[in-house]
Amino acid sequence: MSDNSYSAKDIVVLSGPLGVRKRPAMYIGSTGSAGYLHLLYEVLDNAVDEFLAGYCKKIRITLTREDDMDVAEVVDDGRGIPVDIMPKEDRPALEVIMTSLHAGAKFNNNAYKVSGGLHGVGLTVVNALSEYVDVTVSRDGKTYRQQFARGVPATQLKEIGGQSNTSGTTIRFKPDSEIFSVHRFDTIALMERLHDLSFLCPGLHIYLTDSREGQGSAIEYVSKNGFTDFLEFIRNGRTALTKPIIISKGVDSISVDVALQYVDSYSEEVLSFVNKIKTPEGGTHIAGFRAALTRAITNYIQKNAKKELPEIEGEDTREGLVAIVSVLMQNPEFEGQTKEKLGNATIKTVLENSVYTQLSYYLDENPSEAERILAKVSKSAEAREAARRARELARKKSVFDSAVLPGKLSDCIETDPEKSEIFIVEGNSAGGSSKQGRDRAYQAILPLRGKVLNVEKASTEKIFGNAELHTMVTAFGTGIKESFNAQNLRYGKIILLADADVDGSHIKTLLLTFFYRYLRPLVEQGHVYIAQPPLYRITDGRDVKYAYSDAELNNAMHATGGKAEVQRYKGLGEMNPEQLWSTTMDPSKRILKKVMVKDVELANTMFEILMGVDVERRRKFLEEHSTEVSFLDV
Repeated sequence: MSDNSYSAKDIVVLSGPLGVRKRPAMYIGSTGSAGYLHLLYEVLDNAVDEFLAGYCKKIRITLTREDDMDVAEVVDDGRGIPVDIMPKEDRPALEVIMTSLHAGAKFNNNAYKVSGGLHGVGLTVVNALSEYVDVTVSRDGKTYRQQFARGVPATQLKEIGGQSNTSGTTIRFKPDSEIFSVHRFDTIALMERLHDLSFLCPGLHIYLTDSREGQGSAIEYVSKNGFTDFLEFIRNGRTALTKPIIISKGVDSISVDVALQYVDSYSEEVLSFVNKIKTPEGGTHIAGFRAALTRAITNYIQKNAKKELPEIEGEDTREGLVAIVSVLMQNPEFEGQTKEKLGNATIKTVLENSVYTQLSYYLDENPSEAERILAKVSKSAEAREAARRARELARKKSVFDSAVLPGKLSDCIETDPEKSEIFIVEGNSAGGSSKQGRDRAYQAILPLRGKVLNVEKASTEKIFGNAELHTMVTAFGTGIKESFNAQNLRYGKIILLADADVDGSHIKTLLLTFFYRYLRPLVEQGHVYIAQPPLYRITDGRDVKYAYSDAELNNAMHATGGKAEVQRYKGLGEMNPEQLWSTTMDPSKRILKKVMVKDVELANTMFEILMGVDVERRRKFLEEHSTEVSFLDV
C-alpha cells in the first residue's frame, strides 16, 4: 500500500544562516580542524581583497582563547565595510552582508576588480557558525559597531566614539562549540597561508599575534621581491640548474604571473593560486601552464637542437621543476566553496597562449639557459624511455601485472578488500612469527628482505627493476605508474610492521617514500598504516604488561614498586607468535597510526631533504632540528 503522508507540510525551508548551520560542511568542507580554520580564512580573504583593490596595506591577526575555544580578530586598514542603508533591504549594508547569503560587492566588478570571496557567502558563513561576531568599521571619519550571534544580529548598528582619522574593518569572532569538533586554529597551516600571501602580495604587511597561552609577540610576514622570493623559498636550498624565469602577462581583465626554475631533483613542485587563494588541486590554470611549458620546450628543440634527442613528453619537461602559477581574474569558478580547484574553461587557453609566448621568447633570447633546460629535459626523457623498457621487460616476466601472487606472500582467505589487511614485515624471523600469530581469515603477511630501495635517489629504471618493490606492488594488485588502478587494491589496510628501533624506522621511511612517490593515492585514500609494536615487556609475577614508550614503562614500574622484570624488545623476532598477535596484530588491542598527507608541499620538501641526493642539505637540516628528536635508539 502506498504512503500518501508525504505532503507540503513536510517541506522545511531553512533560509540564510539556518541553512548554513544545518549543513556546515557544504560551505566550509568539514567541522573539524580544516573547517575551523576556514572561518578565519574567509575573514582574511576579505582583507586581502581590499589590498588587491589598492586600499589595504596592513592586516593584523590576533589569536586568543575564551572558554576553551580559540577566538580570532582580524584588523585591516582598507575602506571599511559599507554601513549605509540599502533601500531594498531597509537595513545597513553591513548587516545584510553578515546575515544574507550571496550578498556582497563581488558580484559586479565595480568595487573589486578581482576577488577571492566570489560566492558572497564568506562573512555570512562565519557569522552563522560562530557563537558571536563583533564587527567594528571605520569610514568617512566615523566608527560603527554591530554584534551578531549564531548568524543573526545581537545589536543594532551603532556609531561609537568621536571622529576617526583612519578607515578599515575589525572582525572578532568565536567559532561555535555546537558546530565544531575541534576548538583550536591550526597554527602551522595558518602560518603557511600567511607566508604564501606575503610572497603573492609584495608590499602587504601581515602581523600574526598568538596570545592563546599568554601575551604573544607579533610575527610579521612581508616580501619585497614577491615571486622571486617565493621561488627561492620553495627551492629550499636545492641546487638550481637554471636562473629563475618570471612571466607576467595581462590579457583583458586577467593577470597571469608565473615563476619557474629547474633544480637538481626528480620531482615536480608547482604551487597554484587564484586571486591569492591556493588551489591545491590545481585546475584549468595548471592545465594551461603545463601545456604551454611542453609546447614551448618541444618547439625550441625542433628548431635548435644540435643533436638528435629522444621524443619529449609532458612529464619530461616537469621533472625537477619548481614553479608558482598565480592568476588574478574576475568571477572565478571554483569547484566547491573551499576553493580547491579552478574550473573556468577559458583560463586554460589564456594561460597556454600567454605562457607559451613569453617562455618561447625567453628561450630564444637566453640560449645558454635554454641549453641547460634541454639537458635536464632530455635526461628525463632518456630515463623515462629506459624505465619504459624496464616495464615492458617486467610485464613480459609477469612481475607487475601478473595475476600470479608472489611466493613469499602468505595470503588470507578473505577476498573483500574492505575486510582484509596485509602486513609488510621486516625480516624472515619476524615474518615467521607474524605468519604463525596472524588470523589467516583476513590477515596476509608479506616479509621483506632487509632495506628496500631508496626511490628518492634511484633512477626510474632501477626502481622498476627492484624485486622487493615488484613483490609489494604485485601483492597489492594495483599496478604502478600508467597501469595504476586503486580499484584493484586487494587489501583495505596496508600495515607497515618493523622493529621499534632506528633500523626499523629507516625501513618504514624507505617504504613511505616509495608509497608517496609511486602509490600516493593509497596514502591519500587512507589505506596505509604503521603498526606500533611494544618496546618493553614487563613481568610482575604472573602479571604481564607491555609498554609502548619510556613514559609507559616508567608508569608501569612505579605501579609495581620497581620490582618487575623488564625485557627490551630490540626486534620483532624476539616475540613469539602469541605475543606479536596480542600486542601488535589483534585489532581489539593493537595501536595503528594512519599515514596521511596533510600538506603536499611540506611532504615533498621533507622527502627531498631526508631521502634525496643532497647530503649537505640533509646534514644542515639534521643539525638545525637535532634538539627536536623525541626518540633515539642507542
